[in-house]
Formats: sequence, structure tokens, C-alpha cells
Amino acid sequence: MGESEGLPEKKMTTRSKEKVVAAFRKLFRSSEKITDQDGAGTSTSSPSRRLLSRHHRPDAVTPSESTLQENPGTSHTGNCFFKTKKSTENCSQSMGMPERGVRLRRLMKELAEIQRIQHKHDSTFSAELVNDNLFEWHVRLHKIDPESELAADMRELEIPHILLHVIFPENFPFAPPFMRVISPRIEKGFVMEGGAICMELLTPRGWASAYTIEAVITQFAASIVKGQGRVARKPKMNKEFNRRSAEESFRSLVKTHEKYGWVTPPLAEG
Repeated sequence: MGESEGLPEKKMTTRSKEKVVAAFRKLFRSSEKITDQDGAGTSTSSPSRRLLSRHHRPDAVTPSESTLQENPGTSHTGNCFFKTKKSTENCSQSMGMPERGVRLRRLMKELAEIQRIQHKHDSTFSAELVNDNLFEWHVRLHKIDPESELAADMRELEIPHILLHVIFPENFPFAPPFMRVISPRIEKGFVMEGGAICMELLTPRGWASAYTIEAVITQFAASIVKGQGRVARKPKMNKEFNRRSAEESFRSLVKTHEKYGWVTPPLAEG
């Protein structure tokens, strides 16, 4: 009676063991399958696993590198990708304004040449930046024709030079600079209100990008003598003598000469 009751208990125990063994086998086969899939490639794994493996792969291409490789022909802008965000923005702006780069290189070259020459004792003129602004100069004309009346006035009044204010536009050298006389105040000599200068070379029609600042100053030195310029002994104090009045006077001058040309009528005709 006791043995008959114990047999069913042994059978149940054996069945339980078989179930456990079957479950372990099934689990083992599943893990092997998963391991095989992971080893075959990471493309079928989870997004987080793919991202992690991407950062650890030395041959992986990041989004920024992908942008560079997709545009191999854009070598002129390639350097911008390796700078900071701020530098990249500045770089893109400079690429959008090629004329600004031309102006910068041209003025740096000309200023370096002028400063090299001005250290000589016999230099005709010298130049310096206004408030360290490369696009705004003060030019001091030290020498003009010594036989001229203007030179005699300057010697008498102990005026060492003629001070000029030169401003370069954004599209220089494809457009002329604006230039005016600051001191001394000069009468005649093609010098107008506010110190504006009546010279065809300084107008859009008469300007050429090949002209250098040295050529402009040399032309002015000849023009002011040819026009019989003199130092104003009694300047007209009721008129403004500043940049604004000079610009207004120059604009009016340009309009007049665009209409009538630059042929100077004889003195007998006024």
C-alpha cells in the first residue's frame, strides 16, 4: 500500500524534471540565436546599440564628416567646417562678400608700401590710420611745388603739411575713395566747401581700379598748384567746414560734371 502510493509521486517528480530540462534547452537555443544575430551585424540591434557601436567604430562617419564627403568639390569653403560656430558664420559672410576681401588685401598692401617709403627723409607724403581703421586714413602731404604761391604761404605761416582725410568705400578698389582737405583751409586750387576736392580721378567716371593711393595724392598735389590754391587768410566762418558739407559739395560737383562734362571753359567765358 505504501509502495503503490509512492510510485505516482516518483512519476510526477520525473515529469517535472523533464519539463525543467526542456525549458532550459529552449532557453539555451534562444540565447544562441540572439548571440548569432548580434555577431552577424549591428544593423538589426536596437537603436541605442547601433548608436553606441557607431561611436566606437573608428571608420564611422559623423554627420559633419558626411557633409564634407558629400561635397568634395567645395574646397574653397572646406576650412569653414573645421572652425567654431562663430568662426564659421564669419567665414560664410566673408565668402558672400568677395569685394570686402579684395579691399582688405589691396589696402594692406598699399599701406605697407607707403609706410616703407615714408620713413625716408625725402618722402612726399605719409599716411596713418584713423582710430586703427584700415578703411579711413589721414594723409599728410609734405611737399608741393616749392615755386608755387601755396608753398610760399605754407612757409610763411609755418604750416608743415596739408592734412587730408581719405575714406575707402566697401567696393574699393572698384570705386574711388572719398578725399577732402582738413587743414589748412585752402581757397581755389579746386578745393571746395568742406574741403571737398574737384578732381575727375575721384569720381566714378574718372576712376580706375588700377589707380594707387600714391597716384591719387600725386595728382592732387599737382592739381592744387595748377588751380592756384592759396591758404585762406580769412576763412569764411559762417560756412560749415566738415565732412558732411564736403560730401554734399562733392555730390553736387559730380552731378554737374556728369551733365556738362569735365571740359573747363576759358576764363574769358566765366
